[in-house]
Amino acid sequence: MPVLTVLLYVMIFIVALLLIALILIQPSKSGGMGAAFGGIGESVFGGKAGSHLTKSTVVLTAVFFVIALILAAVIGLSSGGEGDALQEKLAAKAAEIPAETQK
Repeated sequence: MPVLTVLLYVMIFIVALLLIALILIQPSKSGGMGAAFGGIGESVFGGKAGSHLTKSTVVLTAVFFVIALILAAVIGLSSGGEGDALQEKLAAKAAEIPAETQK
């Protein structure tokens, strides 16, 4: 399981970096970072770059969330019964406390 977890962490890191780059390249209505780089989005990707970059951003965002959900499921399954052990320890501690202090 640890190999799968590490692989998912690497994938989510790469997708996050790609998302950051795509968002910074996109031209905005007020200029933003796209204008700061001299319109790199339009010069590299052409005049209709906005629609292609927007679609790519949506796809990468969906991939990011799917990987995050899979990672959460893998981590949840690998932790197993830690919650049960914690509940048993709390119940044992509660049994040690005298009844008059419990309200």
